[in-house]
Amino acid sequence: MIDKLEAALDSFDPRVRVDALERLIELAEAGRIELAPPAKSVNIHCHTFFSFNTYGYSPTKFAWLARRGGLAVAGIADFDVLDGLEEFHSACARLGLKGVVGIETRVFIPEFADKEINSPGEPGISYHMGVGMPSGQLTGEPAAFLRRLKETAQERNLASMARVNAYLSPVELDYEADVAPLTPAGNPTERHLCTAYARKARAMFPSDRDLAEYWRVKLGVEVEGLGLPEGGKLLNMIRQKTMKQGGAGYVQPDAGAFPTIEAMNRFLLDAGGIPTHTWLNGMSDGEREIERLLEVAMSTGAEAINVIPDRNYAPGVKDEKLTNLYAVVALAEKLDLPVVMGTEMNSPGQKFVDDFDSAELRPLAAIFLKGAHIVYGHSALQRAAAMGYTSAWAKGHFADRAAKNAFYVAVGERINAEPPADLNAEMTPDEILKQLEK
Repeated sequence: MIDKLEAALDSFDPRVRVDALERLIELAEAGRIELAPPAKSVNIHCHTFFSFNTYGYSPTKFAWLARRGGLAVAGIADFDVLDGLEEFHSACARLGLKGVVGIETRVFIPEFADKEINSPGEPGISYHMGVGMPSGQLTGEPAAFLRRLKETAQERNLASMARVNAYLSPVELDYEADVAPLTPAGNPTERHLCTAYARKARAMFPSDRDLAEYWRVKLGVEVEGLGLPEGGKLLNMIRQKTMKQGGAGYVQPDAGAFPTIEAMNRFLLDAGGIPTHTWLNGMSDGEREIERLLEVAMSTGAEAINVIPDRNYAPGVKDEKLTNLYAVVALAEKLDLPVVMGTEMNSPGQKFVDDFDSAELRPLAAIFLKGAHIVYGHSALQRAAAMGYTSAWAKGHFADRAAKNAFYVAVGERINAEPPADLNAEMTPDEILKQLEK
């Protein structure tokens, strides 16, 4: 029964998800499901099925698994949408879980127009985030900007699909019939397209031998070991060979293909979030100039940095990627930039949470926990009374980022799932901390 209820948390019907969560909470309260006490591990960068989660997790499912697994702070971050925000905050409140919500997209950085940053083969283009977003119910220009992000992403998908259809013919997709049903809210990604192509090919080539021969010819690789008909390695290969640089569906983006980092950060600040520069592994020309890159990002409003440790170390191996990870975290500490981290879970094999006890991550664990508490403290106060990390209230009370960090860490540690109702913007930081001690 528990397995069935947990599976129901991923239903596209929100009523089914709510009902399943309530029944799981009842079982936990009856002692039939053990919920681990919060420890020191965090993951505040998990994608959900509102963009793409390789395991199909809804915001509610991730919240439940995070609470069951004892995460200290949990967070979702979907591409180009905030569709899961209210659901995630609601689930976290029911579970007594510290939860935050982010958004991820790609931006253009004019100062690095001639350098690859963290989007392979695309000079000037960088993945970028906002974290601690307080609400998805936006109005005015922020609402219009968010709508444009989603619409532009879908226009790119449609154009890419038309080119890939021509290449993969006779396997051709109909967007409304084959792709849109894979999502709960009309926000398919490239990864959904890959899944749809794999399923359409299976339907057209029911013979395993014919299917293997089709993909061998179309992808130009031997398919043994790719996990036909829709294994993760096959999906990644479809994406690499048809939608990434050099593929039939790929078009090199120009400066106008994505919002500038300045425009994106303006949106994030107006919407009450923390603009966050994302770092990949320090291996590109742009990331080898990380100090200048962060200087540019911070000049446009970035106030945190995101890292994905799981991509940058192998247990027992000390290599350049691990060295770069340590170096960028040290730089963030020097600049008093909160470090946001997580495992994404938008590609097969990615972990639910990093191993904070591993020899490689143990030296960074306290920094990651501190960053998560800062983002949670921001989110809680921004939602309560517009007193978040980037608010006018914060600007009026903190002379430097170090003092601001210390305050929001303390807030994040003291508030559980919901802030007290009696906090208000007339209070000083000391008054807030004293109130949270009660």
